[in-house]
Amino acid sequence: MDLKRVLQAAFDADASDIHLVSGHKPMMRVHRVMTAMEFDVITPEDGRKILQQMVPAELVKEFDKNKDLDFSYEIEGIGRYRVNAHMQRGTLGFALRTIKTEVPPLASLGLPDVIGRLTYLPRGLVLVTGDTGSGKTTTLAAMIQTMNQRYRKHIITLEDPVEYAFESDKSVVEQRELGADMPTFASGLKHALRQDPDIVLVGEMRDLDTTALAITAAETGHLVLSTLHTVNASQTVERIIDMYPANQQNQIRAMLANTLQAVVSQTLFTRIDKPGMCPGTEILLCTPAVRNLIREARTFEIPNVIETSRNLGMQSLDSSIAELYFNGMIGRDDAIAQAAYPDKLERELAA
Repeated sequence: MDLKRVLQAAFDADASDIHLVSGHKPMMRVHRVMTAMEFDVITPEDGRKILQQMVPAELVKEFDKNKDLDFSYEIEGIGRYRVNAHMQRGTLGFALRTIKTEVPPLASLGLPDVIGRLTYLPRGLVLVTGDTGSGKTTTLAAMIQTMNQRYRKHIITLEDPVEYAFESDKSVVEQRELGADMPTFASGLKHALRQDPDIVLVGEMRDLDTTALAITAAETGHLVLSTLHTVNASQTVERIIDMYPANQQNQIRAMLANTLQAVVSQTLFTRIDKPGMCPGTEILLCTPAVRNLIREARTFEIPNVIETSRNLGMQSLDSSIAELYFNGMIGRDDAIAQAAYPDKLERELAA
C-alpha cells in the first residue's frame, strides 16, 4: 500500500483523521463522518511496512516491546500527523490525526465575540473544554496567535505534540513538545515559570501536579490557557477540585475562585447549509457571583447564572445550539442529540 497516496487523498478530502487497520480499506473521518477510501484492503504485511516507513528502527523495537506507540509523522507537501500505532487482533493498526499547520484567524472560527475579549486578559486561568475533536486546540491556537500579533510579550506553549507552529510576531513564542523537549507537562510548566513568561499554554491539565502548577502560575500574575475533557463549565470546576485530596478541597476552591477567568466548552456540528463544521459553545465568565459559588461549593447553581447573564456575554450550550438551528446551520436531530437538556431543547425547537 502506498502511504503517501492515501494521505494525499485524505488531505484532498480535508479529513481530520485517517485509520489504517489490517483487514479493512483505509478509512478517513471527514466532518465527523467515517468514510472508506478507494484503496485496497490493508494486509498484515502492509501494517508492518507502514510502521517501518514512519519511524526509525529504535522506535520499531519500542513498539514491539510495548505494543503501542505515539509519535509525530510528516510528509513534505502534504502535512503533519499525530499518530498512534497499536496492536489489534494480532495485527497492526494506526490512527492518524491531521495536524493543521496554518493558524486560522479567531474571527473565522464562528465563535462568540466574547472569546476575543478573553485575549485582553492580563492574568488568570482560561480553560477551553470539550470532547476529543471538538476544536479546543484550534480555538487556543487562534487566541495565542491573536496575542502574538498584538502584544510584545513572552509566550510559552507546552504541547503533546506541537500542532500549530507559531512564528514570533510582536511576541517571542517558544513551543515545547512532550517527550522531545520535556518529560511531563508538570516538569515543563515548573521550569517555564522560571523562564520569564507572560502567557503560558498548557496542552492539557491531565493530572494533579500539572493542575496545581497551572493554578499557581495564574495566581502569580501569568495568563494561563489550558484544556480539559469536560463538557460544561460546572463539570469543569468540579473536575479540578476532585483532583485534590478531600482535606485540600476548600483551599483549592478559594484559589480557583480567585484565578479562574473563563470556561469555554465546545462541541462541533456538521453543517447542513454548506460543507464544514460549526461550534456550539457554553461560556462561563467569572463574575463576583460565580466566584462566590465556586468558593461556597455551590457549582450546581452555575447553569442558572449562565442563563441569567447573557448580557455579559455568557451563554449555555443549549442556547448556542438553538441559535445554530434557527440560523439554518445544523439539523434538528443533531441539535437535540448533543444538547445538555434534550427534552427541553426539543420543545424549544418545536415552538
